[in-house]
Amino acid sequence: MHDPASALVHDWHIDQREYERHQERRGRRHAFEVLDHRRTALVVVDMIPFFVEENPYARGIVANIERLAEALRAAGGVVAWVVPGADLVPPARVEFLGPAVAERYRTSGGSGTPRARLWHEFDVGPDDLVLEKSSPGAFFPGRCELPHRLEDLGVDTVVVTGTVANVCCESTVREASVLGYRVVMVADANAAVRDEDLNATLHTVYRSFGDVRTTDEVIGLLGVDPPVP
Repeated sequence: MHDPASALVHDWHIDQREYERHQERRGRRHAFEVLDHRRTALVVVDMIPFFVEENPYARGIVANIERLAEALRAAGGVVAWVVPGADLVPPARVEFLGPAVAERYRTSGGSGTPRARLWHEFDVGPDDLVLEKSSPGAFFPGRCELPHRLEDLGVDTVVVTGTVANVCCESTVREASVLGYRVVMVADANAAVRDEDLNATLHTVYRSFGDVRTTDEVIGLLGVDPPVP
């Protein structure tokens, strides 16, 4: 287990004016007031050693992601873990990042099975989905099997967690929203490098792409007893 002292919790917030804007627009603060566990999937993005070891904020969300996974399994929902796959990097991306950094990110997912490459503190269920992606977001057409698998399972709602919040997690939210999913981003189960980065993403998501909730709120909406931390 990691040393709890090495983990940090984001000081996250959404401006009151944004809450008021949606309250006036749709008559309620939150877009989705019911989560049907039979049609809901928890999507955990890039919680692998490459990101978690270097970022105390990523270590700070491990417990909340585990709570959400336990709750959704107990409710009969879907838990999906997504890790980066080692794929060819387009020349324009190499030009943008530089060869050394491009190769570092290309191999960031590590080696071995996708399940073995997840952060070691997670208890992955035998029926959980564990998939690779070859793009920042997990719903980009042709880059990850996740949307096909969720469609087969009748999922219409995705609860997004993981890291890095303002890159791969936000990309996942945007893509899922475009595809017509009901999207919830979990404020205290997404990690960025700085509070400012996370809060900018939460603002954008809440304003334009989906709902933003806390771990406790999501568990409450699923209608199951909260798992013991």
